Amino acid sequence: MKEFNVTGTCIPEENYMADITEKLERITEMVEKGQYFTINRARQYGKTTMLAALYRRLKNKYYMIRMSFESCSEESFENNGTFVKVFISLAADSLEVTDLNPEIVNEWSSLDLWEGKGEKSPFEYLSKKITSLCKKSDKEILLMIDEADKSSDNQSFLNFLGMLRNKYLRRREGLDVTFRSVILAGVYDIKNLKLKIRSDAEKKYNSPWNIAADFNVDMSFSPEEIGGMLSEYEKDHGTGMDILEISREIYFYTSGYPYLVSRLCKWIDEEGGRVWSTENVRKAECAVLNSENTLFDDLIKNIENDAELKRIVKDMLLNGLEVPFVQSNEIVKKGLLFGFFSRHENNVRIANIIFETYLYNHFLIEKLLENRRQTAI
Repeated sequence: MKEFNVTGTCIPEENYMADITEKLERITEMVEKGQYFTINRARQYGKTTMLAALYRRLKNKYYMIRMSFESCSEESFENNGTFVKVFISLAADSLEVTDLNPEIVNEWSSLDLWEGKGEKSPFEYLSKKITSLCKKSDKEILLMIDEADKSSDNQSFLNFLGMLRNKYLRRREGLDVTFRSVILAGVYDIKNLKLKIRSDAEKKYNSPWNIAADFNVDMSFSPEEIGGMLSEYEKDHGTGMDILEISREIYFYTSGYPYLVSRLCKWIDEEGGRVWSTENVRKAECAVLNSENTLFDDLIKNIENDAELKRIVKDMLLNGLEVPFVQSNEIVKKGLLFGFFSRHENNVRIANIIFETYLYNHFLIEKLLENRRQTAI
């Protein structure tokens, strides 16, 4: 029997899922155009599930190299040579489960002719291996890297992006053969990372990912998409719920944030007696607000680690501050990046009612404790 999933990748055969067909079609169009891009969204926003769905959709047309940097240690990125060897190993593991000729896979896995000397030679070596792999393959190859921003502050990773950029540009001129498309997933916008192209003393920088296409696919769930997930559930359980009413009520509290949508549904299914009413959705919201989870942990961590962002969010919630939507403003960028903010006409607002309530309570308790300390003094 299927269930609502709030941990890890959602699997269609095991979990109730929103219908993301339209989103997948738009991403597939980007792949078909040979674009390189980053799916950068806040924590638990369905990035890994989207990559898994894209993999299932395209694995028969392309060979897919799918990997994640999540489990990689810091040592994996400590220098160019180590990074290249780790990448080759991760890619080999992924290619092993494809129908690619085993001889080609073995050739890719081999480190014959490895020099590993000097700052540039590891990536020159990797570049040649990628070209050879893509030339010998009977289908084009896609590269997907999840949790790519784990190493985003590491020079070896930036050098890797610079190599991919160079191959992408040369391919457009007919001078190289490389991956059809490269898809990176993470919280941070990798397009804004900087690559050193001069000596440290000169402090010259350039973006290694400035060839990436903008990713404008809305990853949140619409009321209709939530309704599709509930329709699938209703076929299995026959609760008699008003799907339109419940999907709108869930959207009201979550604004379609994927993790929060699934969390509310999971509570109603497992702890709320499978009573799908607007009252029970409100009870589910209260239960989620009073629970411990990594999303709320990240929410508070990111607030407390940035004094200016905290001040703005606090003023918005406690003093009714209106913040104009200015895409270039660093605070607005951070708020959007971490999932705190969403755009509402010409202003930004807290992304959803659950976040708004949770942060309001956090600041209220903080203020009460401060007042108590002041009284004690």
